[in-house]
This record gives sequence, C-alpha cells and structure tokens, in this order.
Amino acid sequence: MAPAAFLSHGSPMIALEKSDYGDFLDGLPRTWPKVRSLVVFSAHWESAVQMVSAVEQYDTIHDFGGFPDELYALRYPAPGNGNLALKIHGVLGEAGVPSTVERMRGLDHGAWTLLKRLYPEADMPVVEMSVNARISPREQFRVGQALAGLTDEDVLVLGSGVTVHNFQLLSHAHDVALKEKVHAFEEWLQARLVAWDLEALFDYRTQAPNADLAVPLQGTEHMAPLFYAMGACGSPEAVRVLHESWMWDVMTNTAYQFD
Repeated sequence: MAPAAFLSHGSPMIALEKSDYGDFLDGLPRTWPKVRSLVVFSAHWESAVQMVSAVEQYDTIHDFGGFPDELYALRYPAPGNGNLALKIHGVLGEAGVPSTVERMRGLDHGAWTLLKRLYPEADMPVVEMSVNARISPREQFRVGQALAGLTDEDVLVLGSGVTVHNFQLLSHAHDVALKEKVHAFEEWLQARLVAWDLEALFDYRTQAPNADLAVPLQGTEHMAPLFYAMGACGSPEAVRVLHESWMWDVMTNTAYQFD
C-alpha cells in the first residue's frame, strides 16, 4: 500500500540546487513501499473541470522565467500511464465528479521539478491531474477521496503546491513580525493536520492565524493540492510532518505524508 503525500515544489531551482530540501527529496522514495505509478495534482495546472492526463510520454514545460539557462535545458521525459488515467476518469465519474482526459499537455514545473529529485531516471509512470482553486477545500478533498482506492494498488498520490506562498512577502523578508505571522499559520496548519481536524482545515481561511497573508486570495491554487492529497489517503492512521524548511524565511518547503 502506498501513502498519499503533499510536497512543496518551491522554486524551480529545486531541480538543480544543492539544499537540505533537495537532499530530503532525493532520499524520500527509499522510505516508501514499492510504488508502481504516480498521480500528481499540480498547482500549475488549473481548470474548472477536472483534467486527467493520458499522455504516452511527457514533454517538459518550462513555465517560468528569469532562471539560468541550465534549468531550461533540463528535460524530464517521464512515461504516462494511459490505463490508469482512464481508470481515474471512470472512478471520478462514478463519484459524480466530471472530468476530461487530456492527451497532449506536458509536465509543468509543479510536477517535474519534484520528480526530477524523487525519480531522476524519469522511469516512473505519471498521471498528472489539474486543480480547481475556485471550489472549496471540502470539494477538493472530495475529488481526492474518489481516488482513495488507488493507494491500495501501490499508486502514490502526490499534491504539489506550497502552503505559504505569497510573492509579496519576498521584499519584506527582513520583517521579523511578518515572518512570525506566516510561521504561526504553518504551525496551526501542522497541528490541525496531525489532529486530522477536517472541519478546521476546510475552514482555514477564517480559523487559521494570518491566512490571508500566508495564502492570498489570488494564490489559493498552491494550497489546493494539499486537500486533494488529503482526500486520496482515505482515513489516515497517521499524519506525519516529513520535512519543514523555509525559503527566505517567508515561503515554505514542507512535506506531509498521510499513511
């Protein structure tokens, strides 16, 4: 049985740079049971109707700007998994979740920069999934719930986003009071996850301290993958905080696993 997990994808440079978080990602697959395929909900693929990728082999989308040429030269030609994609499409339909199978789109950096560290040989079959930031966390969770049976079949479901993601914070990273505020949000989030307090988590916008600062209304797509991954675990026996670090003290590199 595979777990479900949420991983921060941070800066695209995570695919190249030496860092504590990169080292953690390099070793993470060794802690998992045998996995035969991946399903990745990416913050960088948004759609109103749930999209399920059935690409045979992925191109690499460099959907960012201002980075070194070395990063744009990277390719991650992972294989797709058409049979699994069609199964997911069917399971979603049975759960009353409309979805569309997509057969052309490559992997965006929300997926491939993480996968480059986790499976550097690009030999693990992948089904990428879109997210819809305009539906509620409860509804995002419900979509993930439809896929809960996949973990019993050695399919690892990942949510790829960032829990504290506000580019406006970067120019104020020296502000101690601001850093304390976003750290308080992440501490609240971790505590509610470990307690599996779904009602509080679904209502994080009003219950969590400094939620509008940590997760601005125009940036909820990076929080959304957490709820999809939570739903995919079914009912966890344990929620583990696998890693916590910060970029410039104001954006998170966190990893949560739902066993």
